[in-house]
Amino acid sequence: MKMPTPKLLVSAIALSTLVGVAEAATLKLSHVRPQDTAIDKAATALAEDVAAATDGELNVRLFPASALGDYTVVQERVGLGAIDMAVQPPASGADKRFQLAYLPYLVQNWSDAKQMFSDGAVMRDEVESLYAEQNIHVLAGWPVYFGGIALNSEVENAADPTVDKGAKLRVPPMKSFQLLADNTGYIGSPLPFSDAFTAIQTGVVDGIMGSGAEGYYASFRDVTNYYLPLNTHFEMWYLLINNDIYEELEADQQAALDTAAESFEAARWEAAQADQARNEGLLEEAGATILPVSEEQIAAHAEIAREQVWPEIIEDIGADWASDVLERATP
Repeated sequence: MKMPTPKLLVSAIALSTLVGVAEAATLKLSHVRPQDTAIDKAATALAEDVAAATDGELNVRLFPASALGDYTVVQERVGLGAIDMAVQPPASGADKRFQLAYLPYLVQNWSDAKQMFSDGAVMRDEVESLYAEQNIHVLAGWPVYFGGIALNSEVENAADPTVDKGAKLRVPPMKSFQLLADNTGYIGSPLPFSDAFTAIQTGVVDGIMGSGAEGYYASFRDVTNYYLPLNTHFEMWYLLINNDIYEELEADQQAALDTAAESFEAARWEAAQADQARNEGLLEEAGATILPVSEEQIAAHAEIAREQVWPEIIEDIGADWASDVLERATP
């Protein structure tokens, strides 16, 4: 068995059971959703596949509902090896270039999304390279949904991007969401995911942008009274592991993890579109009103995003790099 490098001793937490040669290794995996949600079930299946393929010599232990910290903090800790694994959205606080994959209205439908973000695609390769610079290995992707806006109170002309609504939305601490909110008649208020529920509940903000029906149902259904399916962005999460920890695994353990990760992603591409519709239905069942949004209104948001938001984001993250990636990645 390979012995851990000094760098990995920081992760006696991580591969905590590597002390004895015959003992099993356990990897901690963080994710942002509560138990029994789609990602929790998918991550559970991944853990079961890994344990079965390695006869229990490698195990994955789940920590749902941001139990190990907000996803922005978790990404940094995965890079350091203090947390072994995570499945979550990229955090642009660590590298603002991640914002390129979150350009609003970058893709318009599920077919384009698969072409843009599946394994081997240009955008996927660029995202994996950005993670690699942080000592993080990408095992798989997990397509989540097209995003929308959840509101706690009624907002007049909520789907008209040309009207100033005076309503404040929590947005992720990512410039692209802030600019999209500000340029479509809302007021963007960047807040960590972990603070969002309380902010809506206490009226600090009127709603939230940055998630989709699945996320709003899983974590915000008690404060979501209206939902606008505006297709604001396409959300792709990534199954991550600290690169040093991955390299320290035995070859058969790496293979088991890789195979399980491949199934994890493939199953989600098959189910994601139907799951989005199902979660919109669940929001309705929970008491939310799904506000009508026309194709023309979505197109109007997309036009504003491309004209007002894209140029600023592209300039901010490096125009030469971003333009080159977009030119090669656009379907």
